[in-house]
Amino acid sequence: MKGYRISLIRHGITEANEKGIYIGSTDLPLSPKGAGELAAKLDEFDYPTVHRVYTSPLKRCVETSDILFPETETVLVDDLREADLGEFENKSVTELAAREDYQAWLHGGKDTRPPGGESLEEMTARCYKAIHGIIMDMMHSGLTHTAVITHGGIISNLLTGFGLPKYDPKYLTAKPGEGFDIIVTAQMWLNSQAFEILGYCPYDRITDEDDL
Repeated sequence: MKGYRISLIRHGITEANEKGIYIGSTDLPLSPKGAGELAAKLDEFDYPTVHRVYTSPLKRCVETSDILFPETETVLVDDLREADLGEFENKSVTELAAREDYQAWLHGGKDTRPPGGESLEEMTARCYKAIHGIIMDMMHSGLTHTAVITHGGIISNLLTGFGLPKYDPKYLTAKPGEGFDIIVTAQMWLNSQAFEILGYCPYDRITDEDDL
C-alpha cells in the first residue's frame, strides 16, 4: 500500500527564543543567529528532497523554509501557526511565575487557556485540520514526500496526538531546524487518524569514509 512521508521540521530561533520569551502567535523573524544555525545545519546534515513544503504563515517558519528548501514550492497553511498565548505573549517565565492565571494554565487540563489565548484542546483541533488537509492534498496530488515547517508546540501536539508508536512526550521535542519523519497510508489515516513515527530529520550525512 502506498505510503506518504512527511518531514515535520521546527523553525529556527528568533531573538525572543534566545531571551526565553513566549512568542506563540507573535510574528517575529529569525534572528541572525537562527538563520546562521540553519545554514550550518545544511552543511552538516542531509535534508530530504521533497515535492512540496507546507509552512506556518509566521515569518520564522517561512524564512526557515526559504533557507532549507529554497527551490521547492511552498504552501502557507494557517492552521500550522503556533498556539495563541494571549496575555502571556512576549513575556518571560520570570515575569509570569507569580501570576495565578499562569500557574493555573501550566497545571490545568486541555480546556485551560491563557487569558485571551487558545486552549490545548482548540490547538489540537486545528492541528488535526492542518495535517488532514496536508495528507489529503498529498494523496490527491500524488506527492510521496513533503516537508512541514512549523512550531515546536505543533510538532509535539501532532506526534503525541496521532503518532504511533506512543512515546513519552519528552522524546518528541524538536530542536530548531530539526524534527521527525512520519509516514501514513490512506487506510491508516482514514480508518484510525494515525501515522507512524519513523525517526529524526534531518539525516546524518554519509561520507565516502563511512563506506570504507
